[in-house]
Amino acid sequence: MTAVAHEPTTPAEGLLDIFLSLDTPEGFRAELIEGEIVVTPPPDGEHEKYISRIVRQVIKRSRIDMDFSGNKGLKLKSGGACPKNHVIPDVTFGALSLDLFGSADSWMPCDGVAMVLEVTSSKPEADRETKRRCYARAGIPAYLLVDRETGMVTLFSEPENEDHLRRVRRSFGDPLSLPEPFAFELDTADFI
Repeated sequence: MTAVAHEPTTPAEGLLDIFLSLDTPEGFRAELIEGEIVVTPPPDGEHEKYISRIVRQVIKRSRIDMDFSGNKGLKLKSGGACPKNHVIPDVTFGALSLDLFGSADSWMPCDGVAMVLEVTSSKPEADRETKRRCYARAGIPAYLLVDRETGMVTLFSEPENEDHLRRVRRSFGDPLSLPEPFAFELDTADFI
């Protein structure tokens, strides 16, 4: 059988082909967000501390049993002429009963995802703006953002079109109520 080269039919498909063929260095991650390829270096210890504190609380305190995956590739709806977004949240949460991650490909659809978590790092504007729009467009019910520069944690929920209808923002140290299926007060005292 002879392989035939596939020519992309649009610039967006060409960009997606380039993105999917990237060979990023170990520890780095590449994402395709609103038509831009973003490569991020490995996180620092403080970044991982916030993730650890949140994951521990979600697993122990959520109303239903939750599962999580760190750095799980999600395929999200695109906007405008952008190709399908390929985003890697710091953490993706889903109900354990759904077993979202057990048989998932490297890039999985976001159906069944209950919440994504991002902790700001080298490109905080991407987490604050671009990824927020991507998660809303995809209909992910909750987006939790830990903003290290501002010392704030924000829960975006009720996604509609390009954004979220509800935003609750708290300073590090103040509790933040997480909605169903989590249904508990996230303790951020250890973030200070």
